[in-house]
Amino acid sequence: MITTVKTRALIISVMLSLIAVESLGADVRDRPRKDGILLVAFGSSEKSAQVSFENIDREVKASYPGIPVRWAYTSRIIRDKLARQGTSLDSPETALAKMQDEQFTHVAVQSLHTIAGAEFHDLRRTVGAFRTTGGFRNLVLGYPLMSTQEDMEHVVNAIQATIPVKRSKEDAVVLMGHGTHHPANAFYTALMFRLQLDDPNIFVGTVEGYPEVGLLKKLLLEKKIKKAYLIPFMSVAGDHAKNDMAGDEDDSWISILTGAGIECVPVMKGTAEFGDFVDIWVDHLGESLEKLAENS
Repeated sequence: MITTVKTRALIISVMLSLIAVESLGADVRDRPRKDGILLVAFGSSEKSAQVSFENIDREVKASYPGIPVRWAYTSRIIRDKLARQGTSLDSPETALAKMQDEQFTHVAVQSLHTIAGAEFHDLRRTVGAFRTTGGFRNLVLGYPLMSTQEDMEHVVNAIQATIPVKRSKEDAVVLMGHGTHHPANAFYTALMFRLQLDDPNIFVGTVEGYPEVGLLKKLLLEKKIKKAYLIPFMSVAGDHAKNDMAGDEDDSWISILTGAGIECVPVMKGTAEFGDFVDIWVDHLGESLEKLAENS
């Protein structure tokens, strides 16, 4: 756990409350200060995956109880699918426009992505565009889960803390990341290198990037691994976890590895179901809120 989260939350809440009171006496041409938080995830249409987002929402609201929280999904496909199911989720652009209409003046936008890949950089461009319009007095974007070497150390600690207790050191742990064609995909191989400095039987692969499952199978067979725990390295255990990782199709990871003689134990929990990971996102949010407090 990141020990600064609760202390930082208390300090920032007090600072923002004092600033809000002071702003009420501002010139009538200026809006009274109103702080807000926008949490932005890729999204998921799987009902079972909503526990991850509910966990993040609960932790953010507990850390910053005086600041309204809004949500947005970056995936248009997910938003459209949810709309057909009767659930409406905003894009980041729509959510920020609504927050302007609600008279928010200072907003911390927190990415809930795993790495600073294509989705995060699209979000960064959106935030930059809203900055140029002058609709907010201050708009800050928080980094995703793993953006710096310090973040990676926290992620390594979180992974080690959430590995199933039944796993023995002879068993492999295979983490499935989403992957991207963005240069930030290199974080996955860097993470595997860092993890293996402590535990040589932890592997990291991706669905849509590198390393891919074929390489992981080769590495597992070379080490004569007999059993592997398959764990999503994504905020939610959604469609990729259910189908690409643990599905019945021949090209799922569990089918490929089982076919190679490796017993597989799928763990259907996203990273955002664990406080150890959520603390990292909340810590990044705290850094953004500190910037808002410093720039009234």
